[in-house]
Amino acid sequence: MVCGGFGCSRNSLITLNVLYILVALILITVSAVGKAAAMVTDLSLVGSIIACGVFLFIIALIGLIGAIKHHQVLLFFYMVILFLLFLLQFSLACACLAMNDAQKESLAQHGWSMASNDLKSNVQYHFECCGFTKSELNVSDPMGHPLCDGLKCCIGKEKAACCMGINGSDSVSDCPCQTCLEVLKDTIKMSLTVTGGIGLFFSFTEILGVWLAMRYRNQKDPRANPSAFL
Repeated sequence: MVCGGFGCSRNSLITLNVLYILVALILITVSAVGKAAAMVTDLSLVGSIIACGVFLFIIALIGLIGAIKHHQVLLFFYMVILFLLFLLQFSLACACLAMNDAQKESLAQHGWSMASNDLKSNVQYHFECCGFTKSELNVSDPMGHPLCDGLKCCIGKEKAACCMGINGSDSVSDCPCQTCLEVLKDTIKMSLTVTGGIGLFFSFTEILGVWLAMRYRNQKDPRANPSAFL
């Protein structure tokens, strides 16, 4: 078997799609592990991770069946869908990597503003923080946050306004708890950077999959009838 021939292209495409299936399973299962990180922004993050994993799994399954059977129609749709996925993933990865610190904080703040009070309360309890930013501790801030009186940082500081469940102008200076942005700022920045880097890496493997599928699709199976049209 000469590398670049029918057998080599077939085995390479099968191996690549098996790798895609493993990556998809990792994306699906990691959502449970990343539950704490998902609380930082929005519950839709977990759903997005699972959706990406399921979508990649289906595409990889199509490519695997098409590679094994040398199915022209499956390979064609596999190429088209994988290329569209490459464009989407490449764009999102570049956007994640190109965002500056202010944009990352703004994105996280938007996710916080869209979250329910139960989710905010879980974040505050899990990370021992009160509110997302200092401005939230003011009564005029529209984002708001649940009560912080049950946090450990409020023990012995019952006179602080935020520990009494009061959102007032004086609570900015006397609140003994850190804001959630202060606690999670580095984690949010790192997670977006890592996500962008991983997404960029796998987007180039998808281009490799498109190229292999195109090459393999235009080759003739030496085991088939030489006069058959492929």
